Amino acid sequence: MMPHRADLGHFQRKCHRELHTDMRLALFQPDIPQNTGAMLRLSACLGVGVDIIEPCGFPFSHKGLKRSGMDYLDHVDLIQHSGWSAFEAEAEEKRRRLILLTTQAATPYTDLRYRQEDIILVGRESAGVPQDVHNRADQRVLIPMAPRTRSLNVAMSAAIVLSEALRQTESFPKGA
Repeated sequence: MMPHRADLGHFQRKCHRELHTDMRLALFQPDIPQNTGAMLRLSACLGVGVDIIEPCGFPFSHKGLKRSGMDYLDHVDLIQHSGWSAFEAEAEEKRRRLILLTTQAATPYTDLRYRQEDIILVGRESAGVPQDVHNRADQRVLIPMAPRTRSLNVAMSAAIVLSEALRQTESFPKGA
């Protein structure tokens, strides 16, 4: 099945001209609508496109995301993929580098040199990504944390790494 722009009522939008970079944020089978909404809002504010890799752990709808994404949902360039293989095929076709955020990485996110066409991939809140997805990533990065801590909230992790990637590529939106 071909990927498609999310059909969430008035969610369909003119976002291509609002994007400030070719970089994208990909969410692998998100579990929690509030985190998904927060990442959609983050992406809208930073002018970054979003890929949702199905299935989601909740009904993916405008109504379900409106509370956490607020009115920012109208400003997100969002593509839904029917599954990992559909997403992977599009990423390979467009020759995009896949950067996975994972606690299993050895490379701190600040040590990687990001590119404008990168896709920053975050896993499910409950389980991360399966081994085949982990193996497919071109790069794997982690956020160094204090001892005896497991992980950050996925939306916070996405914000930290996406901000560093945009900083390095000089791709932050320019003023209001």
